[in-house]
Amino acid sequence: MPAIHEVAIITSKGQITLPKPIRQALGVDFGGKVAFDLRGSQVIVTRVENDVHEDPAIGSFLALLEKDIASGRHMSTLPTDLARSMMEAIKQPVDLSQEIDGDVVL
Repeated sequence: MPAIHEVAIITSKGQITLPKPIRQALGVDFGGKVAFDLRGSQVIVTRVENDVHEDPAIGSFLALLEKDIASGRHMSTLPTDLARSMMEAIKQPVDLSQEIDGDVVL
């Protein structure tokens, strides 16, 4: 990667605009994400490749669920009529743009 030197001005809210040559070199655009790493007195800016949000509450719940599944605890079979209707529904094509008739309760 070529050496690029650009200067950005910090706003009163602590924000900067990443200069265009830097954005282009990193391959980021509107909505893209960059990470800042402080190493001594230098700030290293890198493109975020795969930003996976980790919610600690969801992570804990999924870990608990995984333990229950592995141990067979708190597990039961689906009622036969529900399992049968689910298997029948799999055979039907689904049109996600189709309007929903009737009330929907969540």
